[in-house]
Amino acid sequence: MGSSDDGDSAGSDAIDKESVRERIWDDLEESGEARFPFPPHGRIPNFAGAKEAADQLAEQPEWTEATTIKANPDAPQLPVRRRALREGKTVYMAVPRLRDEKCFLKLDPDELEDYDAATTVSGSSKHGEQVGPEAVDRVDLIVSGSVAITETGGRIGKGEGYSDLEYAVLRELDLVDETTPVATTVHERQVIDEPVATGAHDVAMTLVVTPERVLRPEASEQPDGIDWDLLTAERLAEIPVLDRLDSS
Repeated sequence: MGSSDDGDSAGSDAIDKESVRERIWDDLEESGEARFPFPPHGRIPNFAGAKEAADQLAEQPEWTEATTIKANPDAPQLPVRRRALREGKTVYMAVPRLRDEKCFLKLDPDELEDYDAATTVSGSSKHGEQVGPEAVDRVDLIVSGSVAITETGGRIGKGEGYSDLEYAVLRELDLVDETTPVATTVHERQVIDEPVATGAHDVAMTLVVTPERVLRPEASEQPDGIDWDLLTAERLAEIPVLDRLDSS
């Protein structure tokens, strides 16, 4: 949870996250499976079949039982966010880089008129209600974007660590717990079978959905809150909610 989401280890054979990122980004581009925005590099990559993966997720009990979802803002999960609102689910998204005191955006289907506009990156800040942590409802399901995912639920993000930090903040606030399902939708090419270096702060995916299949990795121990030792002074200064939690 410092300057990147690179972790500690998963055994001596674990491969480095950055090498996996570059390999997956290259593969999605070269195979023609990447979708706008281009290039896929440096971001949570959009992929052909993202809507089909969202449809597959929506058939799972973790989805149908959820009334409140915390979702990432990236393009491949746009169909997930739109479907959630259309099914009457409240969606929370983090303000980019958690930079504001009111660090979440609430998308309430009862308050919004244009679900398509409200669920884009730019539209969420315009149409969503910016709220502080005390105004966030308990989260029933987390949906994360991934660059790559192992078959055992190890997630590789784009390397900035914000997804894990957002989870840690929610844990500190008792808005999620170790039983809260954490899902990701990805292209089949993003699923890898090699062990990847991970740390105690890395959030494991409990539901991996591609257009073709659904994986439910065995439960891994989830972070129980913020690991303050991993946070740089710069990041602490940039994120108001951390100062508030640190002093509470």
